[in-house]
Amino acid sequence: MKTKFGHLTYCSNIHIGESWEDHFQELKIYLPKIKSQISPNEPFGIGLRLSNEASVSLSQEENLFEWKNWLKQESMYVISINGFPYGGFHSDVVKEKVYHPDWSTLERYDYTKRLFLLLNEMLPQGVEGGVSTPPLSYLYFESNETDFEKRKNKCNHFIIQTLVDLIRIKKKESRILHLDIEPEPDGFLGTFANLVHWYEKELLPMAVPILSKEFGFDERIAIQNTKEHIRLCLDVCHLAVTHEMNDGLFSELERTGIKVGRIQVSSALKVVFSESIEVKLNLLKPFDEKKYLHQVVAVKQNGTRLSYQDLGEAILNGAEIGEEWRIHFHVPIFLDSYGEFLSTQEELIAVLKMQKQSPFTNVLEIETYTWNVLPTPLQITLESSIVRELNWVKTILSEKKN
Repeated sequence: MKTKFGHLTYCSNIHIGESWEDHFQELKIYLPKIKSQISPNEPFGIGLRLSNEASVSLSQEENLFEWKNWLKQESMYVISINGFPYGGFHSDVVKEKVYHPDWSTLERYDYTKRLFLLLNEMLPQGVEGGVSTPPLSYLYFESNETDFEKRKNKCNHFIIQTLVDLIRIKKKESRILHLDIEPEPDGFLGTFANLVHWYEKELLPMAVPILSKEFGFDERIAIQNTKEHIRLCLDVCHLAVTHEMNDGLFSELERTGIKVGRIQVSSALKVVFSESIEVKLNLLKPFDEKKYLHQVVAVKQNGTRLSYQDLGEAILNGAEIGEEWRIHFHVPIFLDSYGEFLSTQEELIAVLKMQKQSPFTNVLEIETYTWNVLPTPLQITLESSIVRELNWVKTILSEKKN
């Protein structure tokens, strides 16, 4: 739904369905219930997650016509697309497969291009929108620097080709669409700092001559167009894990002129080991589930940081334990603690207040999919859980300044 501070929505990746038929059935069940409680009298925006399989089906004229008609009848609209998981997000085991195929492949490029063509069809008139995407690739796909550079060069090639496509769409449709790159621990662009370095040292130097040749842009216009169409997906959970949710991030955004395509409204799991160390390590074991990667950044008392590819590895290395762990686990945002554990809710609130003070994006997309970590008395139905998250954000946005 549209607020003074941007379109507030949630990501439909919480709903099962890799095929369009299955996902559409889920959306028909849940979206009307959620809208009736959150936005009964105003159009409701959707953060749509489409697998590659679903995107192919939805591209068929009759399916797209049916979907757009349903949106109109239900007073809903699509404001963003999650293009990170290509497929199998609800498989028994996802882990690093979520990066396959990565940006070094034609498959990832074609999938993303298809998502943009669909988004252009679904966005309300006069509204810009973005597709979120992985941080190029996964760091541990390659074991040596030579292969790493080869893969990254292929990634850069397809990112530039996507940039060219988006400029062509803007020229033809007068519509601004943007690719929202999402830093995630252990991605090629695993931190915001990595993204800034890549943007300034690789992306812009590559983009300027290509855009000059393709469109006749001078350097200033080429840089302006790159920053219009290649943006940051600010996932608060991810950047809290890497300890980058601070004033320095916003000063760097201002310095570089890199735009934020969306805020992914999310919290990470935080554990402080000042006491009850063994108890907390044991309590963490159920969080080491087999489906998703749960990268960990541990900070020792002397400030040294230790990174682990997954939570199980961190638990096994308990002897090297840090004073505090930040864990890539998208916990419910409406609480700041879960029994013995905490969340990074404080950093999320700070980001929302920054957005409220001076909006820097037009989309706030909640991305929570781990309500099972809540104490049993707080576990409610899926639609009620989503409504609770949306209402919490609405409350933060509506609070008066102190």
